[in-house]
Amino acid sequence: MNVFELTQALVDIESITGNEAPAGDYVARRLSPLVARHNGTLERITVEGTRFNVFASWGDPVVTLSTHLDTVPPFFASSEDDEFIYGRGACDTRGIIASMICAVEDLVDAGVRGVALLFVVGEERNSAGAFHAARDGRGSRFLINGEPTENKLAVGSKGALRMEVVASGRMAHSAYPELGDSAINKLLDVLAEIRKVPLPVDALLGASTLNIGTIGGGRAPNVIADEARAELLIRLVDDGEATRQAVRAAAEGKAEIHDILGIPAAHLGSLPGFETTVVAYTTDIPAFGGAWGEPYLLGPGSIHFAHTTEERVPKRELTEAVEIYKRMVQQLLRG
Repeated sequence: MNVFELTQALVDIESITGNEAPAGDYVARRLSPLVARHNGTLERITVEGTRFNVFASWGDPVVTLSTHLDTVPPFFASSEDDEFIYGRGACDTRGIIASMICAVEDLVDAGVRGVALLFVVGEERNSAGAFHAARDGRGSRFLINGEPTENKLAVGSKGALRMEVVASGRMAHSAYPELGDSAINKLLDVLAEIRKVPLPVDALLGASTLNIGTIGGGRAPNVIADEARAELLIRLVDDGEATRQAVRAAAEGKAEIHDILGIPAAHLGSLPGFETTVVAYTTDIPAFGGAWGEPYLLGPGSIHFAHTTEERVPKRELTEAVEIYKRMVQQLLRG
């Protein structure tokens, strides 16, 4: 099965976050003959319930290639033309999984040892698989993490601060607003103050950005709202602590702030001979906490098509990625 066929087979497995097991099963079965043929090891490492990471190694791991098994909703199956493979997860990260597997197959068949594959669950929500894997790095010295970078080596990626803003009030008949206390009005006032918070700027990563992703609340149009909430996602260029405190200060006395997720920005490694870039999204790398070695970030596809109804990955970049991953592994193994 070539890299195109493997990409399409993976796209056609629905594995929205929380339902990664079918994709994990498929990957494990795909790796099993290679493990048997070259005296490797293959593990399904339980993260929670039926969810598991897949780990395969050939010799003690020095270089580990890793990406995530889950996708965002909604699922839609694969299709292709001469230039692209389409479908949910095509670039985030089915094509990456396929490229990594094909690269490792070539390396191991050529007698290379010290290479491993680690496919984890939950990156699209809370990096549960990466946090679990961080407990045991198996001695790996280098981590090649896969996300869509158009096959350029990303030397920096932004972090993420996800928070929930919750406002409380008192219900009343909307004809007599003075008898109630509108939680929606409070929430709108707090969000206006949060939008005024100055956000940090980094010379490499650029400016932090704020997105108010969801807003909800209230009971009915003729009822003063007694509850309202909003979800925020701030793309960080630092560890996020100053931003966290500023958001809390903006809401003080008017709403509660609940921390949901905090992942710091990352400055990453570069290698001679590889074109570099900087990405504005967040990856599993901070969740690994250095346990799997010095991190690098690279993968086929453009992030601009990830999470969209037009998700796709260029076939040319898939074949390039196989060779790039092989070259990275060999270069890192040489030290």
